[in-house]
Amino acid sequence: MPSKSKKLSRRDFIKLSAAGIVGVFLGATIAPLVKRLQQPLADVMIAKGNSYNNDLTGTIRRGISYYSDVLEKVKGGRVVLKPNLIDYDPARPLNTHPAMIAAAISALRQLGAQEVIVAEGSGHNRDMEMILEQTGVDQVLRDEKVRFVDLNSDAISLVPLVSNYTKLSQFFFPNTILGADLVISMPKLKTHHWAGATLSLKNMFGTIPGVKYGWPKNYLHWYGISQSIADISTTLDPGFAIVDGIVGMEGDGPLNGTAINSEVLVMGNNLTAVDSTAARIMSIYPENLLYLSLMLPYGGTVNEALINQVGEQITDVQSDFEVLPHMAQIKEKPPLWKRAIISGW
Repeated sequence: MPSKSKKLSRRDFIKLSAAGIVGVFLGATIAPLVKRLQQPLADVMIAKGNSYNNDLTGTIRRGISYYSDVLEKVKGGRVVLKPNLIDYDPARPLNTHPAMIAAAISALRQLGAQEVIVAEGSGHNRDMEMILEQTGVDQVLRDEKVRFVDLNSDAISLVPLVSNYTKLSQFFFPNTILGADLVISMPKLKTHHWAGATLSLKNMFGTIPGVKYGWPKNYLHWYGISQSIADISTTLDPGFAIVDGIVGMEGDGPLNGTAINSEVLVMGNNLTAVDSTAARIMSIYPENLLYLSLMLPYGGTVNEALINQVGEQITDVQSDFEVLPHMAQIKEKPPLWKRAIISGW
């Protein structure tokens, strides 16, 4: 016998609608709390540094020593330093300062690293030897007897992506990076005319081999800069970051900006937390940087309440970095809903 359809009364409709509204409200309330719980606690070290002549080795050594998991990888391990060496302009602070690289090498050796390698794959100037010579990094390499690897021409391997925001499924990566016990990202504290800020995660873009993806690696830009940054970083999973903010760059970064004496170093083993802290030091809201949000499902932390600031406090070292007019929104306080979704408050 065919069943009779039950007509929905007005009272039943009101009850269902009310239940739906309550469900949406609870979902909107609980979801940010769940997202907040998913963000792990992170320690980020902030150190003042008003000169490249300071005891940078001691500062970096103390920073690395604070993180037991990083120290364990350093001892007896092969460590690859990935600085930001993009080009040379004597009037602009484009690159990680050679004194920072020398100090990191010295600190790592003091902490027991078996081998330290410096590696970079510039996405702008193809002549890596010229960049090394003009920046003075080649002298550091000679003095410290450290090998340099041009990641644009290194042997490569195809690796499945962890996050796959670009939908490309796999990237080629240099074997020098893949074979390291620890990769340390050493960016310059800079604004970026497309990504907003170029810090330790964006710095990993230089691991993409130019021999495969060309210059300035626009192939990946077409699939989204933020998406590419996240796919590279979640897949390679660099274990530590040392941000050179003694002299930073504001305005039209990463190439045409102007110097700003920000006088700070930022270090940590959660690169999303490091970059969120560095962004706040620049007076940029990290919730407005898309690539940081993309890192949240993969162990990233943006929520300031979940980041323990070791050493100096942000307010004591904060600078007001200028940004290009079309990037002005990254310095605007995010609306409550956005902060709730990204930072859980």
